[in-house]
Amino acid sequence: MSVTAAQGFTAAGIAAGIKANGNPDLALVVNNGPSLAAAGVFTSNRVKAAPVHWSEQVLRGAAVSAVVLNSGGANACTGPKGFQDTHATAEKVATTLNEQGLGGDFNAGEIAVASTGLIGVLLPMDKLLPGIETAAAALSADGGEAAAIAIKTTDTVHKTATVSQGGWTVGGMAKGAGMLAPGLATMLVVLTTDADLDSATLDKALRAATRTTFDRVDSDGCMSTNDTVLLLASGASGQVPAYEDFAEAVRKVCDDLARQLIGDAEGASKDIRIEVIGALTEDDAVEVGRSIARNNLLKCAIHGEDPNWGRVLSAIGTTKAAFDPDRLNVAINDVWVCRNGSVGDDRDLVSMKGREVRITADLSNGSESAVIWGNDLTAEYVHENSAYSS
Repeated sequence: MSVTAAQGFTAAGIAAGIKANGNPDLALVVNNGPSLAAAGVFTSNRVKAAPVHWSEQVLRGAAVSAVVLNSGGANACTGPKGFQDTHATAEKVATTLNEQGLGGDFNAGEIAVASTGLIGVLLPMDKLLPGIETAAAALSADGGEAAAIAIKTTDTVHKTATVSQGGWTVGGMAKGAGMLAPGLATMLVVLTTDADLDSATLDKALRAATRTTFDRVDSDGCMSTNDTVLLLASGASGQVPAYEDFAEAVRKVCDDLARQLIGDAEGASKDIRIEVIGALTEDDAVEVGRSIARNNLLKCAIHGEDPNWGRVLSAIGTTKAAFDPDRLNVAINDVWVCRNGSVGDDRDLVSMKGREVRITADLSNGSESAVIWGNDLTAEYVHENSAYSS
C-alpha cells in the first residue's frame, strides 16, 4: 500500500489531463495526524525547480499536512510565474481539503509540492487545479498504489516499499528512471510513518538513509532540478521506536526504492554494483565509485558483456583519491582480472550474462568502503533521450 501502509495517511492518484496521453499525472498524499512532523532533503543542483524552492520553505516549519505531486511537467526554469503556480497549487490543496471537512485546518504553508517532467514548460493550471478537487474526492487509505502510478514519467513500473515492526510502519513511493545522479535525494520520493517522532528525529534518520542509498545511485551522471525526498510522520500508531530501529527501517525502505530506480533506469540492460574497498576515507571510496559509474566507455563495455578492466583503472585514475596505481586490484563478477595494477586472472573466466554485474575496486590503501549503483549505456537510452521533448 505504499505511502498509505502507515496509519494516518490517505492518498489518491488521478489523470488531470496534464499529460497529453491521458495517463495518471496527479497524486495527493494527506497526513491526517495527529502529528504533522516532517523532514525533507532536496537536490543540490544550483538550478532548482519552483516546487523545490517552495517545499524547502515549507519544511522550515517542520510540519507537512499534505503533499501534491504532478508528473508531465517539472515547473523548472519557469521564472516568477512558475513559483506563483506552485503557490497557487498549495493554496488550492489547502482550500479543497478544508472544504471537504477532513478534520484538519489545512493551510498552504504546510503543503509540500513536487513536480516532474519536462524542464522549461509552464504547467497547465487550468487542468491541474480542477484535478486537485478530483484527487481530494478520491482520497483513500488504499490510494497509495494509485498515487505511485500517477507520478511516473519515463518509468515503466511504479515503485513502492514498506517495512513494519513493533506496531509501527514506514512506507514509501518513488519515481525515477532518468537523471539519476542526485545529491541528498533522488527524483520524487514520499515516505510515511505512523511512528510518533519529532521532526528533528525524522531529519536525522532521513539524511542518514539518503546518504547511503539515494545519494549512491548514479545511473547516468545527470542531476535533476526537482529531486525531492520527504518523510512524514502521523504518530497514529502511538509507538515511539528506538532511534536505531527507526533509522534502519527508513534506510531499508530507501534502499529498496533506490534499487528499484536503478532496475528501471531508462534503456538499461545491466545493473552495475560498484563496491570500492581498501580506501583511505569513505569520501575517497564514494568518489572512485562514482567515477567508475559515470565512465561511458566502461558502461558501453558492460553493455557488450566485455570485462574491460582497463576502463575501470582509467576511471579510478581521474579521481583525487589516495592510492598507489601499482597496488590497484579489480574484480568483475568475483574474478580478479586485475592484480597490482596489471593483468590478473584470465578475463575469459568472467561471465556477464546476468542482469547484475558486480565490480569490486580495491585501492589497497585503508579500511573504508562504499557501494555505488549504476547502469550500462545502451542505444535504447540514447533513443529515449534524443526525443524526450519532441
